[in-house]
Amino acid sequence: MSDVKKDRPWLIRTYAGHSTAKASNALYRGNLAKGQTGLSVAFDLPTQTGYDSDHVLARGEVGKVGVPVSHLGDMRTLFDQIPLEQMNTSMTINATAPWLLALYIAVAEEQGADVSKLQGTVQNDLIKEYLSRGTYICPPAPSLKMIADVAEYCYTNVPKWNPMNVCSYHLQEAGATPEQELAFALATATAVLDALKPRVPAEDFPVLVGRISFFVNAGIRFVTEMCKMRAFVDLWDEICQERYGVEDPKFRRFRYGVQVNSLGLTEQQPENNVYRILIEMLAVTLSKKARARAVQLPAWNEALGLPRPWDQQWSMRMQQIMAYETDLLEFDDLFDGNPAVDAKVEALKEGARHELANLDGMGGAIEAIDYMKARLVDSNSDRLGRIEAGETVVVGVNKWQQGEPSPLMTGDGGIMVVDPAVEADQIARLDAWRSDRDQEAVTRALADLRAAAADGRNVMPPSIAAAKAGVTTGEWAAEMRRVHGEYRGPTGVSGSRSNKTEGLDDLRDAVDAVSDKLGRRLKFLVGKPGLDGHSNGAEQIAVRARDCGMDIAYEGIRLTPSEIVAAALEDEAHVVGLSILSGSHIPLVEDLMAQMRAAGLGHIPVIVGGIIPDDDAERLKSMGVARVYTPKDFELNTIMMDIVTLADPQAVAAE
Repeated sequence: MSDVKKDRPWLIRTYAGHSTAKASNALYRGNLAKGQTGLSVAFDLPTQTGYDSDHVLARGEVGKVGVPVSHLGDMRTLFDQIPLEQMNTSMTINATAPWLLALYIAVAEEQGADVSKLQGTVQNDLIKEYLSRGTYICPPAPSLKMIADVAEYCYTNVPKWNPMNVCSYHLQEAGATPEQELAFALATATAVLDALKPRVPAEDFPVLVGRISFFVNAGIRFVTEMCKMRAFVDLWDEICQERYGVEDPKFRRFRYGVQVNSLGLTEQQPENNVYRILIEMLAVTLSKKARARAVQLPAWNEALGLPRPWDQQWSMRMQQIMAYETDLLEFDDLFDGNPAVDAKVEALKEGARHELANLDGMGGAIEAIDYMKARLVDSNSDRLGRIEAGETVVVGVNKWQQGEPSPLMTGDGGIMVVDPAVEADQIARLDAWRSDRDQEAVTRALADLRAAAADGRNVMPPSIAAAKAGVTTGEWAAEMRRVHGEYRGPTGVSGSRSNKTEGLDDLRDAVDAVSDKLGRRLKFLVGKPGLDGHSNGAEQIAVRARDCGMDIAYEGIRLTPSEIVAAALEDEAHVVGLSILSGSHIPLVEDLMAQMRAAGLGHIPVIVGGIIPDDDAERLKSMGVARVYTPKDFELNTIMMDIVTLADPQAVAAE
């Protein structure tokens, strides 16, 4: 055996949380026993968007894409028998980040932990929420102030904690090119640092810069992605030195965690996803200079639904084999001095610098949100167009579709299904929590929180006090909404047609013909009911429908079924399309269909798209849904023709 000194492996994480705090706690303890070295908490959409589990918008969403945490009792249960002082915990939370961190600190104190020793990360990146993920609450300016509150508080009280994790992950999921991903993420980081700079003494600012971390995405073009990571390292070093005068190279280090790309996972031949995940991991582990500090991998079946513990274990074993069985960690950087790599890195940096200068010219990331959103919708449209045209090959999707059925899909259908009873159980616990607490203490804590927010003081100390008093997630967020107002993010979908109309002539003729029969332009309403903020699919459907000549209505995310029905009535929609990717399609569509009938709109065809298992698709059709689309229906023009057919009064009469 050689006595080669190995590098320490990255933190091995699994992004997890579902159903209830108790079920998630069992999952965490199981994963830690299997060799996971850090926790990565997924919260459900009501928790992410600041609603309690019994709010009207939370219906059908409780415990679906993560764990519901409504109060200190839930957080206590979530980390039961897990010593927080010894843990490195990443919490994927943004709009409610100050609140969830407050709950975490309160639980750590209950455990007797030294809070100054806590290690971990809150994502706390609101700018990407406006662009791609959609779990924002307040407008950009107060949201930026809250990010800075968390950073300032952690710097003083929890110095090992990463108070902000600039997240470019969802930018790539929304279609960003590597240059856009680099530029938009770095512009977000500078917006936050610019807001932080006046808050701390100049000599302490470099330490604060050193606590900003990043969370990135690695796609299937792994050489380009590896070069992107090297470009991130160089550009961040450049920005820290030139823009902020940070002299110590330790504080200029680009520290990042990664989850590899879920967007590229396919519903067709899902077993192929195992290879995709492994190849994508190479992009962030092969190059020592740009190696991730923490890695979490999706499971092979995430395009189908919620992974089971076994699926997550399989992805974790992939990391362990790479870290412990191979000799990767015994070598210096494998790519230094490689002319092909150097040239690609330089090209990416040049493209990113150009885009950064463009954003700076607009006044920075906050001012450029509408511009960035529109660019992402355009880039995603180009990406989908290349797949449809066969220019980009996706194995099993647009090439080599014939294959053997997957034995992995037998038995339980290859995914975990959250018990619908979970929601009622969670609401019952929430009711009990509210009735058992000291209401006077809660009222006082909320008044203090509201006053701090209104006066522009740091919201962290009153948030921690509120957590201990028994305040709920929905109550905390309601105070932020009261002081700062609600916000509707840009959709990136303009009303005017694009010039990408190649190959759409037949469809445009069909839309014109049906519009003539209808006596006015075919009206297509696209709606996103519930709290799911993944709007990429809805945006692309709306853009293509517009380019085909339809009159589209798309108001963006987070609508109640009754708001969508009211819009259908007001717009006199001919077809209604719903997009739901959070798994809450059954209760939301059931509610919407009942309201459509009650409003006298039962004759209007409704189509639904999302991550929808076959059995659920049949249930939706039995409720009266005309068509169900899943990620395998990637040919948008086929969907457009279906809409034309459904709107055609003659075809309807013939049926």
